[in-house]
Amino acid sequence: MKAKAFDTLVFKRILKYTKPYQWRFNSVIFFAISLSVFAALRPYLLKQTVDGYIKTHDAHGLLFYIILMGIVLLAEVFSQFYFVLWANWLGQDIVKDIRVKLFQHMLSFKMKYYDNAPVGQLVTRSVSDIEQIAKIFSQGLFMILSDLMKMFVVLIFMFYMNWRLTWIVIVAMPILVFFTRIFQRKMQLAFEDVRNQVANMNTFVQERVTGMKIVQLFNREDIEAEKFSEINDKHRKAWVKTILYNSIFFPIADIISSLTLGFVVLYGGISILHGDHFTTFGDLFSYTMFIGMLFNPLRQIADKFNEMQMGMIAANRVFDILDTQDQIQDTGTIEAPKFEGKIQFKNVHFSYIEGEAIIKGIDLDVNAGETIAIVGATGAGKSTIINLLNRFYEIDGGTICIDGNSIKDYSLSSIRKQIAVVLQDVFLFADTILNNITLHNPEISREAVITAAKKIGVHEFIMSLPENYDYNVKERGVMLSSGQRQLIAFLRAYMSDPSILILDEATSSIDTHSEELIQKATERITEGRTSIVIAHRLATIVNADKIVVMDKGWIVEQGSHLGLLGKENGFYKKLYDSQFVVEESLE
Repeated sequence: MKAKAFDTLVFKRILKYTKPYQWRFNSVIFFAISLSVFAALRPYLLKQTVDGYIKTHDAHGLLFYIILMGIVLLAEVFSQFYFVLWANWLGQDIVKDIRVKLFQHMLSFKMKYYDNAPVGQLVTRSVSDIEQIAKIFSQGLFMILSDLMKMFVVLIFMFYMNWRLTWIVIVAMPILVFFTRIFQRKMQLAFEDVRNQVANMNTFVQERVTGMKIVQLFNREDIEAEKFSEINDKHRKAWVKTILYNSIFFPIADIISSLTLGFVVLYGGISILHGDHFTTFGDLFSYTMFIGMLFNPLRQIADKFNEMQMGMIAANRVFDILDTQDQIQDTGTIEAPKFEGKIQFKNVHFSYIEGEAIIKGIDLDVNAGETIAIVGATGAGKSTIINLLNRFYEIDGGTICIDGNSIKDYSLSSIRKQIAVVLQDVFLFADTILNNITLHNPEISREAVITAAKKIGVHEFIMSLPENYDYNVKERGVMLSSGQRQLIAFLRAYMSDPSILILDEATSSIDTHSEELIQKATERITEGRTSIVIAHRLATIVNADKIVVMDKGWIVEQGSHLGLLGKENGFYKKLYDSQFVVEESLE
């Protein structure tokens, strides 16, 4: 959608964020006014000095006006300092508020939103786009306001001093305004293109850096480099447009300003030579300064307006995310400090994409304290059950209950505090092992973590690392093996003391030693709580209280390990036998 040259609604919305800083906002306006008055006063004092004291050889009067001009200059410098300082300060405070609000808003989105939104684009919106909003205040709004005030005050002084010379300047101004307007329109489109290309580049780089192992494993370095070169070239071309427009506009503005000054000097000089008392040498001296004060802001307003437009475009993108209502409805009022752990799925239907059902009316009962295993082929819907139980996605139909109450009747925090999940692909932050376990929860002490680690058999592994619990695992835990990351995830889940534990393919891709540790950890953390184990290796779930077999979104079998093996041509028996044959062949 094509952005407006100036979106009034977006601008008003941005201004709402200034309310907590109203005193500073008003102070910036005050110093903008002061700056315009002091700036226009200096050429006027220069005229008085030339005509009243230099021309008459009055040394005492000349000294007085020189001191007066020095005082005015200091006042202008003082106003300029506080104007720039507080305008930038205000912009950064507003950026801080918007960034916090945006991040908090994004934290509440459904997983479906992140399934479709490129991570790089969201990073661009949260970082560089929001930073651009600050320029609305630091280099846009207040600077334009200051320049307009300065131009207004300058024109008042000019008309007061010599209206004839002033009309020469007035005639030239519409020409500059005309070119300025064309420049603004062109730059607005160019800057919108720049922001799009920046978002595309961030998305591309973020994905390739994250997936660098795949890029190198499949020898795609040259292909990806070529793709990046194409994206980078589009980004360069977008910026070149802005450079081209600047290189055309500013010389034109300089020519108009110089010609205007030339006409003023020519007309004023002729008037003085003919003895016209309406024009003085002081007028000519002061008008050389006045024209610069009038035309330079007018020329720079175009550049500052561009900064403001970039900020408006960025704000519009940020507000698009803030206006996105893709949250799970957290309307539940029940706050359960602890679940007993009874889970029921009643005729539950679900689809990630409308019309493409993943879960097709399943019924499932899990008793409190029971350990059940869910097995099935890839795409059967096993992991989807976890997503639905945690309310990462909303079901299309049916009911999911915990302890007899619909999960919609519980607050989201109440549910997620009581359910811990250990995924196959463990995510660790670029932080210490201790912080990855506690997730900076101040209620979990270091001593409690160490005690728990010893209890589930993870302590020795952690102590073998260079800095023990303070070992930084780097981004996504790359300093640890897959099995070691799983052990950290088990300890993290254990420390949350959940009522319901979910293990999603937690032992499918680890070494034998790690598997032994995880089996021990599993026995500890499943003790006394409802546990759901999604398993790929069937040998790990033979002792489950109940095994649920899924196929294409349906529950096709339920029962114990031995009971299901006893079903001739049963789904579970086929899965077990086929896996057993594969494992035998590998041995």
